[in-house]
Amino acid sequence: MSLLNNLRCVTVDVTGTLMAYKGQLGDYYCMAAKAAGHPCPDYKRVHEGFKLAYKDMAKKYPCFGYAAKMPNIVWWKTCVRDSFVRAGYEYDEETFEKIFRRIYASFGSSAPYTVFPDSQPFLRWLRGKGITVGIVSNAEYRYQDVILPALGINEGSEWDFGVFSGLEGVEKPNPKIYEIALERAGNIAPQEALHIGDSMRKDYEPAKSIGMHALLLDRFKTPDAVEWRKAGAVVLPDLLAVQQWLTSEKSAC
Repeated sequence: MSLLNNLRCVTVDVTGTLMAYKGQLGDYYCMAAKAAGHPCPDYKRVHEGFKLAYKDMAKKYPCFGYAAKMPNIVWWKTCVRDSFVRAGYEYDEETFEKIFRRIYASFGSSAPYTVFPDSQPFLRWLRGKGITVGIVSNAEYRYQDVILPALGINEGSEWDFGVFSGLEGVEKPNPKIYEIALERAGNIAPQEALHIGDSMRKDYEPAKSIGMHALLLDRFKTPDAVEWRKAGAVVLPDLLAVQQWLTSEKSAC
């Protein structure tokens, strides 16, 4: 008997699992700066500045400012401004507003993302088997309301419920986000659920810690996958391989 026969719910991570970023962060910052009449900022400096700014904001105002009741656009405006400052670029308020609005709009659309070709078929296959599908992501509300639908990953046809950190006030790797998912799925038992993601720390370990099944995707052949396998994780290259694994007797082991 395969694991599929025992499952009532499958939860799925978004970035790196269902979709990936297109191009570089600098592409979008460059386009925004040029549109405001300014030269393209240095890609590497902007990328490093963003990483530091994002880490700082996530620490000060986790879950996109949920507890502080900070509006999403204010959270991102603070982060983007700090990214530029750390990269060595400071603009007057009017110029920055133009640049920021363009960046915010870009990342609130489907433009910077690409869906893996196996994502939609896999989610529909699961739902066709009568399995409840949930999205579990450290993401803000626009993923649920705008970005995923724009990419053809829709509530009602590809997934049944979503648990997004910016809407819940809890984020991975906190196991509570997976407990919320089980509740949303109809208070099902952890052993009747599987989580699929691409991070040992944020996806695999917290899901397993509450008794769920879990597996990891290695779409980009990361060196970390060697350690994941040594730690006992099932690691597969894509969702087509997951589908085959779920229907095999190996998955029941």
